[in-house]
Amino acid sequence: MKKNIVAIGGGNGTAVSVQACKTFLEQISLSAVVSMSDSGGANGKLREQTGFLPASDLMRTTLAFSNQDPHMLKQVFYRNRISDVAPKLDGYYIGILWYSLLQEKGLSFMQAQESLEQIVGAVGHAYPATLDVVDFCVELDNGEIVKTEGANDRPASREHRIVKAWLEPTATIFDGAKKTIEEADIILLGPGSLYCSIVAALLADGMKEAIQKSKATLMYVVGNAYETIGEAGPETVSEFITELEQYLPRPLDGIVYNNHELTTQEQKRYEEKAWSLIKNDIEDPRVMIGDYERTGGGLDPEKLGTLLKDIIL
Repeated sequence: MKKNIVAIGGGNGTAVSVQACKTFLEQISLSAVVSMSDSGGANGKLREQTGFLPASDLMRTTLAFSNQDPHMLKQVFYRNRISDVAPKLDGYYIGILWYSLLQEKGLSFMQAQESLEQIVGAVGHAYPATLDVVDFCVELDNGEIVKTEGANDRPASREHRIVKAWLEPTATIFDGAKKTIEEADIILLGPGSLYCSIVAALLADGMKEAIQKSKATLMYVVGNAYETIGEAGPETVSEFITELEQYLPRPLDGIVYNNHELTTQEQKRYEEKAWSLIKNDIEDPRVMIGDYERTGGGLDPEKLGTLLKDIIL
């Protein structure tokens, strides 16, 4: 019997896990649950103008499910942004406009999502964590409250650390997400930003209960880097584990860590991207290590897929 794998997180990180699992798709059933609190860039502009849900992360994960070239799809659906055509279109890209167009014509958000899956030939389903319009909020260790995912993704300073996260207003887990999580054999969390991507996907009411009800093995793909200009989150493996487990109903069963040693060229790229290595500071039997670095820097879905296949099957 095929194992049911569910990837949970944000758009970019979850897309990596989906692409990794697609390398052994014939042996599994695959789905994803994606955070829905994005408030920056085109998503923020669309939310202000229409009140529609931010679709970017869900769209990016959906493209990862496609049986077409993901790099080509990225270019078509969200890397090429519209400019100098009409002020209303400036800064948008075709993927996010697709959701908006269909909703303006009276279709539901999920009908827009299902139609996109058909268009790109998706081999699995991507579900929103919630259909409620929400903001991601945190409290820092100095008592400061920072609201919206955009403000947390690019904070003014990382001097004070995140100690607590929640959604405003409160949200309810989407039924499709609830069902796929409850039926999961393996839940893959990450990679990606701990708070703005992974934790944000776990905060809807009913999420903890769905994970607890499942018999799934909980695996966290921590990767090997964090953004030095990003959220005020952890910097060591032990901190990542401790803080993620605060939002789960039970401890993690496995942690996957990328132990690649950077070349001089890769170190330069990490500096340009403002990435810093996560220090593996613990000896824990749950931590499984392997090299899944893409040549030149970043995570390689195929290498990660080989590692996950050996762990899961």
